[in-house]
Amino acid sequence: MVKLIINSLSERYISRWFIFALDVFLVVFTFLLALLIQNNFSFQNFSLSVSLLQLRVVFIIYIGAFLFFRTFSGIVRQTSLSDAYNIFRAITWAFVIIMAFMVVTEKLQSATSGDWPSFPVVILQYLLLIGTLIGSRFFAKRVYNHIIRLEQKNQIGVIIYGTGTAGVLTKNTLLEDKEYNYKVVSFIDNNPSLAYKTLEGIPIVSYFVAFRLSYVKQYNVKQLIISVPDMSPSKKKEIIEICLKLGLQVKIIPALNLWIHGQFNAHQLERVKIEELLQRDPILLDSKNVYRELKNKVVMITGAAGSIGSELARQVLSNSPKRLVLVDQAESAIYSLQFELSILAKEKGNYDLIEFIVANVKDRFRMTNIMDTYRPDIIFHAAAYKHVPLMEINPYEALMVNVFGTKIMADLALKFEVEKFVMISTDKAVNPTNIMGASKRIAEIYVHSLTNGKTRFVTTRFGNVLGSNGSVVPLFQKQIEQGGPVTITHREITRYFMTIQEACSLVLEAGAMGKGDDIFVFDMGQPVKIYDLAVKMIQLYGLKPNVDIEIHETGLRMGEKLYEELLTKREDLLLTPHPKIMRARVSGLTQKEVTRFINELTELIIEKDEFLIVQKMKEIVPEFISNNSVFQILDKKQ
Repeated sequence: MVKLIINSLSERYISRWFIFALDVFLVVFTFLLALLIQNNFSFQNFSLSVSLLQLRVVFIIYIGAFLFFRTFSGIVRQTSLSDAYNIFRAITWAFVIIMAFMVVTEKLQSATSGDWPSFPVVILQYLLLIGTLIGSRFFAKRVYNHIIRLEQKNQIGVIIYGTGTAGVLTKNTLLEDKEYNYKVVSFIDNNPSLAYKTLEGIPIVSYFVAFRLSYVKQYNVKQLIISVPDMSPSKKKEIIEICLKLGLQVKIIPALNLWIHGQFNAHQLERVKIEELLQRDPILLDSKNVYRELKNKVVMITGAAGSIGSELARQVLSNSPKRLVLVDQAESAIYSLQFELSILAKEKGNYDLIEFIVANVKDRFRMTNIMDTYRPDIIFHAAAYKHVPLMEINPYEALMVNVFGTKIMADLALKFEVEKFVMISTDKAVNPTNIMGASKRIAEIYVHSLTNGKTRFVTTRFGNVLGSNGSVVPLFQKQIEQGGPVTITHREITRYFMTIQEACSLVLEAGAMGKGDDIFVFDMGQPVKIYDLAVKMIQLYGLKPNVDIEIHETGLRMGEKLYEELLTKREDLLLTPHPKIMRARVSGLTQKEVTRFINELTELIIEKDEFLIVQKMKEIVPEFISNNSVFQILDKKQ
């Protein structure tokens, strides 16, 4: 029965004419109440006929104000401060008009016996109307929310971090939510002067009080919502880490530009992503240097539809290139990128700024034609196969794309006198244990050998990119949402991580500072244990690792190693003007040696004998030692 009533209340709204009738009744009621108060609730001098006579003009003016300001059109269950202000404005205007009438008709002296009420009665009614009209709406809203919560399940205790406007709106949003039974326990503010005060009846506590385990348990807190839009990444990371230790789920308000009409609903609250925990403070870049490098230049990006390539395209586009040529073999992916970037190009007033081309870097004839057509000044070569286990069983394709595709693009860069060729490499090219890493290292060696003074060749080397295609983060996310288990290959495996935006910004910066024959290594911060990453991701969902979601070890995959490196044993680091970018001092092969090795690889590729191909790769890259792979037998022979 209660459920039926609640459902009925949830789906139906009170007629605005019923609200208008209630307001009319309150005008009459407050007027009579004001008369009784003036007479000290004595009925001896009270005349109903005289009272009604005095009420008529007051009644008409108030009703007119209600109709003019449409005070009855708001939805009572969602009454807000703007609704209250509208009612206050209508009542005040009516009061001013009534007072003006009384002054103009000179009835102030004889109001007690004439057609007009006394001055004190008019003022008293005005105050009573403000209290009853506004109070009745907020009371009805409170009763409605209370009834709705009768059907809701367990109460969710929430702490809101931030006492600004966003914090108050967050509180109102949570209390009005019909799906979940939120209870705002407190606000957090680091300002000592606000401690032990209240905000809309809810206490404000300090950072140190709220993050005590005893406080969390005492008030049954389940969630913390960060409602400070401009909080620094380091501060946000600190708060999230503390909340995870306390077993609290953390959510953040959406960006202000995503709020609908200045407000948002509880469904817009975003679960904190693992990127929030792994990202570092923003990297300061020399944007002027990058801008000078790219302005009015024809820029080509291969692998443009991939995670790195597409972000590079976005960032290059913001630096006023003359033309942006985007090349990728993935038809659907580059179509999606075309849909996104064409809008940006139109906003810049240049419909022909971007060229979207479906092509494969392995196709020398096709790539020659593209280079001849567009004559790029700068090439960012991001096209590559990157999945370690897949390439371990497909060494032919790994070499064709990562080595010979790079060779084709680098050779064409020389032929068409491109100013700069920037190759995107990987930390897996360092002391490689797999085909993919070794193929990228061979590509590095080849590019490094081509410096001729005209075309400057730059290689950038960094680790895993958060959120990229094939990243472990979306895999874990999918597994958690499916109820687990979350699978890791080894409990001790570690990786370096960087956000896509950060990696691409550093690529542009390194490309701008490269003078030729450079291998740049990025500061990746501290390596992260994949097991710890899985634990934190589960906790961010408000779940307990190995209780709600199991974590299973599956064993190292083909070619996989426990940890990645950024330098080989034969390399040293040199400082650059940018603190996050270092230059690797590499003792490379001569161009003659490289040419011989590449020719030998070409012959083996034609024969398609995978073991002979991999054996030659190990000869070119002596530090290439296979791990958990069928090609380990070649290391034993050596």
